Amino acid sequence: MDPITLSRWQFGLTTIYHWLFVPLTLCLGWYVAFFQTRYYQTKDEAWRKMAKFWGKLFLINFAIGVVTGIVQEFQFGMNWSEYSRYVGDIFGAPLAVEALMAFFMESTFLGIWIFGEGRVSEKVHLASIWLAAIGSNLSALWILLANGFMQAPPANSYVYNEANGRLELINFFALIGNPKGWIFFWHTISDGVAMAAFLILAVSAYHIARKQNLDFFKRSFNIAAVSGLIAGVLIFLGGHTMGQYMAEVQPMKLAALEAIWETEQPASFSLLTIGDLSGKKEIWSIRIPAAMSFLACNNFTCEVKGVNELQAAYEQQYGPGDYIPLMIVTYWTFRIMMAFGIVMILITAYFVWANMRGDITKAKWMKWAPWILVLPYLANASGWILTEMGRQPWIVYGLLKVEDAVSPNLTTVDLLISLIGYTAVYGTLAVSMVYLMKKYAIAGPDAAMHESVDVAPARVGAQD
Repeated sequence: MDPITLSRWQFGLTTIYHWLFVPLTLCLGWYVAFFQTRYYQTKDEAWRKMAKFWGKLFLINFAIGVVTGIVQEFQFGMNWSEYSRYVGDIFGAPLAVEALMAFFMESTFLGIWIFGEGRVSEKVHLASIWLAAIGSNLSALWILLANGFMQAPPANSYVYNEANGRLELINFFALIGNPKGWIFFWHTISDGVAMAAFLILAVSAYHIARKQNLDFFKRSFNIAAVSGLIAGVLIFLGGHTMGQYMAEVQPMKLAALEAIWETEQPASFSLLTIGDLSGKKEIWSIRIPAAMSFLACNNFTCEVKGVNELQAAYEQQYGPGDYIPLMIVTYWTFRIMMAFGIVMILITAYFVWANMRGDITKAKWMKWAPWILVLPYLANASGWILTEMGRQPWIVYGLLKVEDAVSPNLTTVDLLISLIGYTAVYGTLAVSMVYLMKKYAIAGPDAAMHESVDVAPARVGAQD
């Protein structure tokens, strides 16, 4: 129970918990904006109900996400001051832009959307929800660009100042043009669309199974099924692209998630590998010949370097040490992520097919369909654990190790107190979140309309 381990646990707890809300916030707003747009185009009250109902769930999720995200940023100064000192000149730039531009943008315009109906013109009210959704995604972009530097720092974006022992930013455009960050963004936004779709599918299925507001929830279900299927395919393509870029900039992570101990050409794909207790030696495996070469290089003959060769090369380059991530984690989180991602594609494809085939409101499978909501959360959490654990022992890949980034004056007692406190507070927030989401999801669209501001939108129509 040393400060490094406790700091890692604390940051892992806050990060995974915070990330439970982020993807839903990123893209449920797009659905709400679409529903609001359809209402202003058609004046069909069903669309307004959809914007209000799904907007209510969006706002609950947004509020919890903001609270957990603020706590996370404080830890850079409290637990990881050496990291902040070493890379703050670079890492701080995109985070500053995110706070000053994106966060204030989404917060301001979300307030206009919540309280402005009937008080501002229809065009302004509609623009506000679109700008709030855009702001949320811009916020994600800047944060992912910062994380992209940690995963694969562009060599032309920084210099090392030997006088103060810090990295200094010399090329902002190289930083924001980092391919790793943009691939992250593609993958993350697609994941957010899928997560929002699965929330809509799960809640809609719950009400359809109980024959409540059938027209409303059938329309929601069909829109979410189509968008969820498209998002699932984009997630798969984004993941494939990420894997190929990983082969170039993080070959150890690629070898670790595939349990490739020795360099292979062509490289096989592991369906199941059993290792020893150390997690660094294969005992038995089932593999598909040459499949990993295709995933890494888009051909069936390329070489994929193994863990042992890379470990030897890193020892020569960086000095003695263990540069192999915890392979049992990387191996299984990759497979959990992949398995649930494929299941999500199959489920949404089936939903689209079922809707084309007949009346889904009579389908018996609607009774179990709400349980699909767990799929994107499990896939999402597994993906981020893989991403962060796969670059160990580095906190900035190839430049700074985790053990050198922790605050030097922390004690075990300090960290135990804060870790227990965070766990208790976050547990309370989790209970509150689940309670509120469940309450308003079950209450249905009529309750959401009843609680909305009682101002008729038509009153300001003349202002347009």
